[in-house]
Amino acid sequence: MNPLTILIVIACYFALLFFISYLAGRKADNAGFFSGNRSSNWLLVAMSTIGAAISGVTFVSVPGMVATSGWAYMQMVLGFTVGQIIIAYVLIPLYYKLNLTSIYQYLQQRFGMNTYKSGAWLFFVSKMLGASVRLFVVGEVLQLLVFGPLGIPFWVNAIFTVLIVYLCTFKGGVKSLIWTDLLKTCCLILSVALCIYFVLRAGVNIDGWTSNNMTRTFFFDNPKESTYFWKQFLAGIFLVIATTGLDQDLMQRTLSCKNPRESQKNLIVGALMQIVVIGLFLFLGFLLYSYANQMGITQVAQLKGDNVFPFLATGNYFPVIVGILFIIGFIAAAYSAAGSSLTALTTSFTVDILNKENDSNLTKVRTLVHIGMAVLMAICIYVIHMLNNDSVIQTVYKVASYTYGPLLGMFCFGIFTKRQVRDRWIPIVVILAPVITWVIDVNSAVWFNGYVFSHERLILNALLTFIGMVCLIKKNK
Repeated sequence: MNPLTILIVIACYFALLFFISYLAGRKADNAGFFSGNRSSNWLLVAMSTIGAAISGVTFVSVPGMVATSGWAYMQMVLGFTVGQIIIAYVLIPLYYKLNLTSIYQYLQQRFGMNTYKSGAWLFFVSKMLGASVRLFVVGEVLQLLVFGPLGIPFWVNAIFTVLIVYLCTFKGGVKSLIWTDLLKTCCLILSVALCIYFVLRAGVNIDGWTSNNMTRTFFFDNPKESTYFWKQFLAGIFLVIATTGLDQDLMQRTLSCKNPRESQKNLIVGALMQIVVIGLFLFLGFLLYSYANQMGITQVAQLKGDNVFPFLATGNYFPVIVGILFIIGFIAAAYSAAGSSLTALTTSFTVDILNKENDSNLTKVRTLVHIGMAVLMAICIYVIHMLNNDSVIQTVYKVASYTYGPLLGMFCFGIFTKRQVRDRWIPIVVILAPVITWVIDVNSAVWFNGYVFSHERLILNALLTFIGMVCLIKKNK
């Protein structure tokens, strides 16, 4: 595909996106920006959340992973479903009862200001890093397909990428996001489904696909392997509780529903829909690798998994429509996650860190913070580009995963105990728990007979935070 075709496709998509964003957010006030005026339809929220939960990284990574780990990722997705049910019936009633704008206000009410600020900063760092890496992946693809061939430098690309996200969210916030993410979800699912259709039409032989190693789903053989079922399943439960239930980003839209019951329906239906969508991605990955093997496309074997889908979709191996569908789906997934992240960062920084929720100039403060978050995100993207290597990107993701552990530990202690703690010492616990987790993580193979940590390091991190808070319990007089 040539850059002009790709640019026209992107321009048409964003024209429709801006139109929907304008219609949804033109009358939004501060309450509409932060919480959607607590009037969102639960089914619309459930569908829009699919687009927000699946980033551009997921869009290219999930099909690419089937060559090395089959459908093992589905084990974690099943854990996500259980985690969503726990969020629906444990956290949602609590958030509505306290009538929270930011979910981290719970920490202030339960423990005190230092715990509250610790939670807010943990979210801020993890979400800024995670969103920047995801947008960096988008920028790299656009640089390869559009900006590079036109001779445009990456810093212009970074500004363009963040500007698009800002323009989609600056006016309506959550109120706009729900409708724009609904469009993105539809584009995402439609693009994957049609890609499957056209790849099948290309003559892929799927006889015996259920017995193929690339479609193996459950792994009960070796507990030391990262694909072991119980590691994946339990990690999925705790990951979704931490990265969804304790994440201002995804909870912000969930709390825009009219009441707790509708929020609960949104979460459960969304979890079931996610199983179907991830299943489509995994099936597409199997088809792409099978097609490459049958057609003798040897370049695929030399590519990283993340590059297989883009390479085949835009490499004139299929009809042009497949490349167009890939661009639309990729852009829809990437900008959906980035838009919700930017809105959540603005909300958390304004409400939690600046404490401006009841400020008389809230609209002005919110607007300036929104601009500041966009500028900071663009800088982070460019810095990641300057450091551009896989180890840096993986390190950023790992750092982001470490920050959710203390959040999970603090919320668990608050919900499952009635005790108070010495609030002023909590920041030290929040720092020490990830440090100790890191030490155990890097030495686990030696200390635990070859055992290698994967996503379960989040559970260890949360447990250490919980133990640290137990040590800080105030004694009853």
